[in-house]
Amino acid sequence: MLKNNIFSAVIAVMAAVVVSACGGSDGWTVDGRIDGAAGRVMLVEASDNGRWYPIDSVKLDDSGKFKVSHPAAGYPDIYRLRLDDKTLYFPIDSIETVTVVTTASAFDSEYTLSGTPATERLMAVDRRLTDAIASGGVSRVANDSLLKRELGRLLLEDPSGIVSYYIINKRIGGLKLFDPTRPSDLKIIGAVANAFDRFRPSDPRTGYLRNLYLHNRSSSAQRDTLNADVVKILDIELYDNKGVRHSLEQLASQGGVVVLNFTAYQAEESPAFNRELNRLYRKYHAQGLEIFQVSVDDDEYFWRQAAAPLPWITVYNPKSDGARNLMNYNVSAIPATFIINRNGDIVSRVDNISNLEHSVVSQL
Repeated sequence: MLKNNIFSAVIAVMAAVVVSACGGSDGWTVDGRIDGAAGRVMLVEASDNGRWYPIDSVKLDDSGKFKVSHPAAGYPDIYRLRLDDKTLYFPIDSIETVTVVTTASAFDSEYTLSGTPATERLMAVDRRLTDAIASGGVSRVANDSLLKRELGRLLLEDPSGIVSYYIINKRIGGLKLFDPTRPSDLKIIGAVANAFDRFRPSDPRTGYLRNLYLHNRSSSAQRDTLNADVVKILDIELYDNKGVRHSLEQLASQGGVVVLNFTAYQAEESPAFNRELNRLYRKYHAQGLEIFQVSVDDDEYFWRQAAAPLPWITVYNPKSDGARNLMNYNVSAIPATFIINRNGDIVSRVDNISNLEHSVVSQL
């Protein structure tokens, strides 16, 4: 079960509220029955390109039944139900009703979705993956070219559909099912990115898909080094300790030089590293230096306290849902630091802190 303080606080607050259906023609509804979960509180969560957050909750009645309605987002999306540490995903196209039937013990593995063609497609995808894992194991599934070819054919039947987006972002045991570093997988990702760009230009996922495809298409075989003149940044959108959302892409578009740093404040070397960042920030901020620091600490409360006095942008990358940002920047160890020039290009990866000032000054 999730144990971080923030999630526990959300549960405590939401458990006190029994959410009734809001009704109306401009919203969608999810209802159904969870056997063996009478009286328990279930969360409804939405995603912001990888960051899952609660948007509603419902207390199951004595027979395990529930019903939650929510205003339509204006575009198709994937939502999920969370019961304790288990999650169940469902798609919403517009203002339809999706019905879920499952049990508390097999909440995320033995369920039935109904209501729309998209729900049936998503359920079919997850069942196919569950069967493949049961017969071959997680690592084999993530590298099963025949399975991915099968899913690719399904995906290409409706490449701009929300289930296609779900498929190419699906992770199996922490591994991407469709890995953008593999040319064959990238072609499938490119088909979805192109379809979203053509048919859903205003969808908030379209920019992410476009950048994901272009970034990996232009990357060299030496993926452990990011080369300045070919690599554009992939956006990171996370929240600071005051609940304000920050975008790396937006910061980089303002014409300054940005130090992107992945760190853990609880790490032994963190205080010394932050002292050097602070020295550089105070010395060069007036010349256009900005710092976008991403924390991967396990303890979010500790991060909030440590981040409070820092003068630059500090955001939190949640452990449960934040692997995408680390994988996009090939971060396997921390600290990991990148320099973004005034044009929004990644110009270097700095592994030695003694070289950081020289790398910054060369771009100012």
